[in-house]
Amino acid sequence: MAFSVLIVDDSPAMRSFIRRVMEVSGLETSLCLEASDGAEALEVLERNCVDLVLTDINMPRMSGVQLLRRLHESDLLRALPVIVISTDSTEVRMRQMLELGARGYVKKPFTPETLRQEIETVLGVSHE
Repeated sequence: MAFSVLIVDDSPAMRSFIRRVMEVSGLETSLCLEASDGAEALEVLERNCVDLVLTDINMPRMSGVQLLRRLHESDLLRALPVIVISTDSTEVRMRQMLELGARGYVKKPFTPETLRQEIETVLGVSHE
């Protein structure tokens, strides 16, 4: 099953890496969009419909925390599944992000299998 995704990270190299990891892990994307922070992600979401958002936490202009809050405030975007991908893997941070509406959390560094499993769990699909 192909799905559309928005990758939100201030590092172009990390966005490219996540895209590549999804490809090598066998995940089919029909559309793969990118944003450098939460503010740009909201702009992308105004013009595009996606099935999933993968976001970092620490970014300039608008952080992943602020992005999740804004998504939660939107009637149209509240149900959009979000997976946080971050080096900040403290229990407090993970709990905060899940309470704000994230459906999954992947700690950097991660393996392709870890990312694939988290995406499949959140989207309710299995790898064939």
